[in-house]
Amino acid sequence: MAKNEEARTPGTTTVAPDVLLSIARLTALQVEGVARMSEAPQKPLRRLTQRGHAGHGVRADITGDLVDLDLHVVLDKDVNVRQVSRQIQQEVVRAIDDMVGMRAGTVNIHIEDIFCPSTE
Repeated sequence: MAKNEEARTPGTTTVAPDVLLSIARLTALQVEGVARMSEAPQKPLRRLTQRGHAGHGVRADITGDLVDLDLHVVLDKDVNVRQVSRQIQQEVVRAIDDMVGMRAGTVNIHIEDIFCPSTE
């Protein structure tokens, strides 16, 4: 195969916004201390129809190859909130980069509740 043929790509790859939401959600759920996702508060539809996407506790604003994320989580009791939040951020940034080759911009973590199972 000639050098020119190696550098040439046969087409384009597009990633649906729902894929990015799923990657962020599933990655966050794998972090120790995350009990579950919480539904994100509703934002005006005007913003969502331009470049924003939301689902299952994750909001994403996508501009080119840059993804800004808001994750709404419920944490387990007795965890260090700051450490778990930073771990979520690091893992989500890594996953977005490794899996789809896009850049994660801001990754905001919103702690919506603490999960305390009943002892009944």
